[in-house]
Amino acid sequence: MDPVEHISDFIEQLTAADGNGPEQLLQHLCHIQQRYSFIPGEAVDLLSARLSVPASTIKGVIGFYAFLHDKARGDFDILFSDSITDHMLGSRELVHSLCRRLGVELGVPRADGRVTVDLTSCTGMCDQGPAMLVNGIAVTGLDQARIETIGGLIDSGTRSEQWPGEFFRVSDNIQRRDLMLDSTISEGSALRALLNGDSDKMLDELDRSALRGRGGAGFKTATKWGFCRAAPGQQRYVVCNADEGEPGTFKDRILLNSYADEVFEGMTLCAGVIGASQGYLYLRGEYRYLLEPLHNVLQRRRQAGLLGRNILGRDGFDFDITIHLGAGAYICGEESSLIESLEGKRGIPRKRPPFPVTSGFQNQPTVVNNVETFVAAAQIAAYGADWFRAVGTAQSTGTKLLSISGDCTRPGIYEYPFGVSIAEVLQDCGGGDAQAVQVAGAAGSTLPPGDFDRIIAFEDVATGGSFMVFNQQRDMLDAVQNFAHFFAHESCGFCTPCRVGGTLLKDLVDKVHAGRGTEYDLQQMREIGGLMRLASHCGLGTTAPNPVLDTLDKFPAIYRSRLCDSGYEPAFDLDAALQAARQISGRDRSSAPGETDT
Repeated sequence: MDPVEHISDFIEQLTAADGNGPEQLLQHLCHIQQRYSFIPGEAVDLLSARLSVPASTIKGVIGFYAFLHDKARGDFDILFSDSITDHMLGSRELVHSLCRRLGVELGVPRADGRVTVDLTSCTGMCDQGPAMLVNGIAVTGLDQARIETIGGLIDSGTRSEQWPGEFFRVSDNIQRRDLMLDSTISEGSALRALLNGDSDKMLDELDRSALRGRGGAGFKTATKWGFCRAAPGQQRYVVCNADEGEPGTFKDRILLNSYADEVFEGMTLCAGVIGASQGYLYLRGEYRYLLEPLHNVLQRRRQAGLLGRNILGRDGFDFDITIHLGAGAYICGEESSLIESLEGKRGIPRKRPPFPVTSGFQNQPTVVNNVETFVAAAQIAAYGADWFRAVGTAQSTGTKLLSISGDCTRPGIYEYPFGVSIAEVLQDCGGGDAQAVQVAGAAGSTLPPGDFDRIIAFEDVATGGSFMVFNQQRDMLDAVQNFAHFFAHESCGFCTPCRVGGTLLKDLVDKVHAGRGTEYDLQQMREIGGLMRLASHCGLGTTAPNPVLDTLDKFPAIYRSRLCDSGYEPAFDLDAALQAARQISGRDRSSAPGETDT
C-alpha cells in the first residue's frame, strides 16, 4: 500500500495516460484502489475537478462496486470466494482458520491496518478451489497448509508479488475438446475471409450457420449484427462481455487465456461487418491476472496489422480494442448494465427498448456479445457455415462449453455438441452419484434425476455454461441458502421487487434452514418469488427466485423436513432481538414476567 501524500501526482499521470472523460471514472478508481487499497477523499475531489463529475456521483460509484472502498484495506486485501462450490470444498473452515491465524475479524481491517480478510462472490475458479483473491489476484488450491504459509507471509510483511508462484497458478483444465477448442484459426484468416467478399456475404454465412449467442439467451448473432449495421448513428461499437459472474461459470477464463487471438479476431470481424472503429473488452475484476497477457496479445496484433489503421492493408478498415476492467458487480453481466459501467457509471440496468443495437455505448449502435460467441463467429468466418452446422441440433448448431464443478471427480471445461444429455455429461465428469444438477448458475435450473435425460440446447435446457453437481450426501437447502444470499447481495437496488423481494426470500430461507419455518413461510416464498418474476426491472430480479421456486417444486422434502409445528415464527431471532432491551431494563432472561412466550 503506497502512502497517499502524492496522490495528486498519481491522478495526474492517470488522466494524462488514459484521458479525463467521465467514461474513464471507473478505470481511474480501479487504479487508485489497486495502488492505495482504498479511494481517499482527496482522490474523489481531484477526480471530480479533472473529469467534471460531481463528487456525489463518484461516491455513488465507489459504493456500488464491491472491489472499491472508501476506507483503507491494508497491504493485504484478501477476499475468499463465497461460492457454493468453494463451500463444498471446505472454504469456510479455511476462512476462519486464516482469521484466527492473523487475529482479524471477518470484514474488519486488523488494528495495525495491514490486512483485511473478507468474502466475495464467485471468483471463477470453481474447478480449482477453494480460491481467494489477494490484492485482486487469484490464489487457487487452498488447503490448511497453504493457509498457514500465507498467514506467515502476511505477518512477515512479504509482498504478495513475492509469494510462491504456484499459489497463483490457474490452469485451463480442459477435460473434453470438440469443434471449437480443437479448431484454432490462423491469425487474420477470418478477416481475410471478410475482405475477400463483403459484409453482406459474411452476414449471410453467419446467418446460414445459425450461430446463436452463447450467453444463454440465444439471440441469433447474424440478426443482431445486421440490426446494428442498419441502425442510424454517427459511430458504432463492438463490446465483448467477459464479465462471467454467474456462480459456477469459468469458461471465458480459458478462452481469454489460451484463445485470446480468436476472441479479438471475432470482435474485429464484427467491426468490419457493422462498420465500427472502436471495441471494448469488459473484463471481470476477478480476472485481473489476465490483464497484462491480454494487453500483450493486443499489441502483437497491432504490430501484425490485425488491429489499428488500415487492417491487413485495407484502406478505411480501422479498428482498435480497449480493455475495461470491472470492479465486482454481478449485475454488469447484463448488457445494458455493462454499457453503463463502460461509461464510468454505476451498473444500473437501462430500460429497454431501446436496445443496445440501436442505442448502446454513448447512445450509439452497439453489438454486445460474449467471449464464446466471438470465438465461434471467427471460426465460422474461417471454416464456413457447413463446418459449424455439422454438429449440434437443428435449433442449436455447433458446440457448447460447460464449466463443470462440484461433486464430480473430474471438474473442468467440457465441450459438447448441442444435444448432449445431462446424464452423459455426468458420466463423463464422474458425477454419477448426483441428486441434483444446477445448470446455468444460481439463476438457472435445478434438475433432479428424473430430468437427467434432458439435453443441453436452446430448445430444452439453455445455459451460459455453468454446470454444478450435488451428490446424494449434500443438503440442497445449503445451496439454496447460498444462492439466496448471493442474489440479495448482488441486487443493484434499483427496483423494489428485486431489492426487497430478494432480502425477504433470503430471510425466509434462513428461517427454514434454522428449523423455524412453517407452511405459511413456504407459501410466502412462492408469492414473493412470483412477484419478483413479474415485476422486476431486469433479468437479475426475474431469475433470482429460480433456485427457491425450483427446489420448492422439485425437492419439497428439503423444506418440509425442517418445518416447526407452530403456525407462525418470525423470520428473525426474536429472543436475540429483545436481549439488549432486557439488559437495559434488568430483565435479562428469555421469559421475564409480563412477557408472552412466542
